[in-house]
Amino acid sequence: MKNIAILTGGDSAEYDISILSAHTVLQHLNPVLFKGYIIHLKNDKFTVLINEIKIDVDKNNFTFEEENKRISFDAIFIALHGSPAENGLIQPYFDNLNIPYTSCNAKVSALTFSKFECNNKLKELGFSCATSFLYKKGNNIVEEEIISRVKLPCFVKPNGAGSSFGVSKVTKKEDLTKAINTALKHDNKVLIEEFIDGIEISCGVYTNRNNIQALPITEIVTENEFFDYQAKYEGESQEITPARINKKLTIEVQKLTTDIYKAIELSGICRIDYIIMNEKPYIIEINTIPGLTEDSIIPLQVKAANLKLSVIFESCLADTK
Repeated sequence: MKNIAILTGGDSAEYDISILSAHTVLQHLNPVLFKGYIIHLKNDKFTVLINEIKIDVDKNNFTFEEENKRISFDAIFIALHGSPAENGLIQPYFDNLNIPYTSCNAKVSALTFSKFECNNKLKELGFSCATSFLYKKGNNIVEEEIISRVKLPCFVKPNGAGSSFGVSKVTKKEDLTKAINTALKHDNKVLIEEFIDGIEISCGVYTNRNNIQALPITEIVTENEFFDYQAKYEGESQEITPARINKKLTIEVQKLTTDIYKAIELSGICRIDYIIMNEKPYIIEINTIPGLTEDSIIPLQVKAANLKLSVIFESCLADTK
């Protein structure tokens, strides 16, 4: 039986979602193959909870002592959204200890976490993304220049954050500065992106014994201005799986998802979000550590595929490097 550390916590606004995701992973790990331990990371300190008692994890070798026995780990299942996992800061630590993990490496994580850089890379590789503008904290906000690039309406979002924290839809020029300042609460860089009017969808993808597998597609319908935090986690949306798009487009999006996974060299369970306008899918975002809560999209897609989360998690752990 392998010992699996399920890493959660972190330093971002997605802390609570990370905790819920970790408990989903623990609940669905195959108990015949794996012994799961939830490892909590906060303020650069690792702890594990055993029988309601917090035990410190030794940072020198990522082990801890339980009943006079030293516990080490065969692999890390990363269920930590935001920093320091989704942006690639924690991965070199595990690389140095030669402990494999389920998410992308540091280089890929850093790229995908920067929405602006990732979109530019995707465009270089021939994929379609929205036109965007990057604002950096401290620079002058030249509203005319930004609007001439992306037009109105547009979306303003932190360049590196998830769960729709700090995201605004701007329809009037006079609201742009306020939206930028809202996004700056979550990141020093702000992505301003053209509004693509169409059907919002999301497609999960993972590796199964090194074969890239796309999951059924989810269509996201919300009466809110966009798929914000309330829509994602507080029931203010419909997440329809499989999506109500034709078979040809379904096959195209699933192939596109596996092509992106391969081209960007993704690992583990990922989710790619799109908006379809005039039968053409535009990439909105790559999520390298997507939510795994009961309300999250990936578990819905796994169920629609007649698969079990335990099987998906086992596949991801088998493919750790």
